[in-house]
Amino acid sequence: MKVLGIESSCDETGVAVYDTAIGGAAGLRAHALYSQIALHAEYGGVVPELASRDHVRKLLPLIRQTLAEAGMQVSDLDGVAYTAGPGLVGALLVGAGVARSLAWALDLPAIGVHHMEGHLLAPLMEDDAPEAPFVALLVSGGHTQLVAVDAIGSYRLLGETLDDAAGEAFDKTAKLMGLPYPGGPQLARLAGLSDKEPGTPGAFKFPRPMTKRPGLDFSFSGLKTQVLLAWRDSDKSDTTRADIARGFEDAVVDTLAIKCERALDAAGCNTLVVAGGVGANKRLRERLHAMAAKRGGRACFPRPALCTDNGAMIAFAGALRLAAGQHDDAVVHVTPRWDMATLPAL
Repeated sequence: MKVLGIESSCDETGVAVYDTAIGGAAGLRAHALYSQIALHAEYGGVVPELASRDHVRKLLPLIRQTLAEAGMQVSDLDGVAYTAGPGLVGALLVGAGVARSLAWALDLPAIGVHHMEGHLLAPLMEDDAPEAPFVALLVSGGHTQLVAVDAIGSYRLLGETLDDAAGEAFDKTAKLMGLPYPGGPQLARLAGLSDKEPGTPGAFKFPRPMTKRPGLDFSFSGLKTQVLLAWRDSDKSDTTRADIARGFEDAVVDTLAIKCERALDAAGCNTLVVAGGVGANKRLRERLHAMAAKRGGRACFPRPALCTDNGAMIAFAGALRLAAGQHDDAVVHVTPRWDMATLPAL
């Protein structure tokens, strides 16, 4: 089954084709991504109306490009999948409208995909994919959640952030230290693994929020405040900025690792799946790989290109549900706020 996937939930336009007959990493026939970072940079954040308009401009050319790279025509498709939520309502409607129109014109089944289920299933596209049951850490700019995956489509929320998501905390912390938008990836570079003058470990020691009490919820707003105070009272030098960045990143990584290990204990398994934009962070990957290996298990990640929002994860998640006989009616319908636990099982 060859499925076209469309992602337009926020500020990235993603398109991909996934072929279930091939499966695994090879099943991803082609994918393309257009980022709106330059468009929103002068505003310091995503402007929803501008995001929607840019999806309108970019989506059809990306579909043509992706099909050409896959060596396919629209007549070769067997189904269409699109992000139906969560996300910005205007941006979601652009992708949903195009997807539903294409499916109607070609008389194909179409299905709206939950954005976070797409992230959660992205590592299953890789070779040697994990099998359920496992625990998933969904960690991005908008979400930080721990989910017990009993089977594909059967999810139990174990814990989530009570305020800022981890990626959001990265971006806000970077902004308060004067780094340009989007600051999260730049802060991570300053912290270490890819910068010429990395931050010094331990130069700034920040708390690991909510790790000294039981439970699997997260909170990063207090950590952000601690960084603000440290930066305000510092000499504002490049060295200090790098040291603070390293202290902040270490605190986030440690907090995520501690909570992930607790979640594995609670779920009674040793397989951890990590997805979402922050899942591309090199230090987080190293820490979680080491933690899982120490338990005799493993941590599974998608390739870095599939950590951020992308069409491949939507094509894959949609293909699984379409292959199981699930599809939506012809109504263009999106759900900006959508609880993943309400999804039907496969």
